[in-house]
Amino acid sequence: MSSDEENQGTPASVVKAAYWYPDGETPEAITSAETIPSALFTHLFCAFANIATDSYRVYIPPKHDYMFSTFTETVKIGNEKVKTLLSIGGRSGNNSAFASMASKQLLRTMFIDSWIWIARSYGFHGLDLSWEYPNSDAEMNDFGDLIRELRNTVNAESSLTNRPILLLTAAVYYSPVYKKFTYPVEVMKDSLDWVNIIAYDFCGPSSTLGLPACLYNPWDKDPCGDSGLKQWIKAGLPEKKAVFGFSYLGLSWSWNAEDDKDHGNDAAAITRGGVALSPNGSITYSKIKEFIKDYGPTTEHDTVVVEDYCFSKEILIRYDDTQSVVTKVGYAKQNGLLGYFAWNVGADDNTLLSTAASQAWDA
Repeated sequence: MSSDEENQGTPASVVKAAYWYPDGETPEAITSAETIPSALFTHLFCAFANIATDSYRVYIPPKHDYMFSTFTETVKIGNEKVKTLLSIGGRSGNNSAFASMASKQLLRTMFIDSWIWIARSYGFHGLDLSWEYPNSDAEMNDFGDLIRELRNTVNAESSLTNRPILLLTAAVYYSPVYKKFTYPVEVMKDSLDWVNIIAYDFCGPSSTLGLPACLYNPWDKDPCGDSGLKQWIKAGLPEKKAVFGFSYLGLSWSWNAEDDKDHGNDAAAITRGGVALSPNGSITYSKIKEFIKDYGPTTEHDTVVVEDYCFSKEILIRYDDTQSVVTKVGYAKQNGLLGYFAWNVGADDNTLLSTAASQAWDA
């Protein structure tokens, strides 16, 4: 057994992670694995594998097969100790297929077996379930059955093959209650190595002006990263199984401001979009920095909510710059969490945010 295999399934003592998403939400976010600064991370998530709607087996889109099959080999060039996980689902994942698969034991078995087979074949060190999100009491119960069977199967597979146990994680809503449906926290605690808490995307595509990734929200209290984490801990998730997430993407609005002073939380937004290159207003950190350089908008750091923003008379962008990222990483460390993750590494600007996060954790 190689030294890499010997360390493959070791549960993490620290998680400094990021998702890699080659499709990107915007054209400039498309990135190759060769550009990932893997030395700044302990774990990298390769996103996303898909679930077939007919067989409910896991598959890699043909256009991504080579990239996914060489992902681990590629990122280990820069950091031989980095661990990789194959993530399935995501925001654009087929939720109905997840729900159908998870509702029947036979389909769960086919799904799990195919996922493990691909992960082993491509050299991944673990599996990440990104079902966004179970949307009924029944689906939450099925989510619990799925991750329980995942744990049992990866343990059995390791015993049978004498290979290290695959890491097992899940990306979840910022709160343990999605809409009015509660995650099976006890099963998650027992079955998962850790949980990635999505402490961003608080504004949906149809939202007017809002706080997309605030750590605190003193006006409405919720949603915000702090309230979500406290709810998870209160529900029984151990701090050392919680990994706090932030985003390398901001949100932009075209707005109706009579003067530059009208930029706060009560400003009247007209439409989402502005300089964004996606229909829902998403804009990568690298594009935000380019916009600031080219157009010279006013930039400010909001210490109350822990977000950054830049604005002109026509455009407002809320996002996380280095100061916000450093504060959020410090928050995760001070609260005794296992670590942090970023969505997604391809949206960074010359590794500025990734470097700031890594240095803040190590400080």
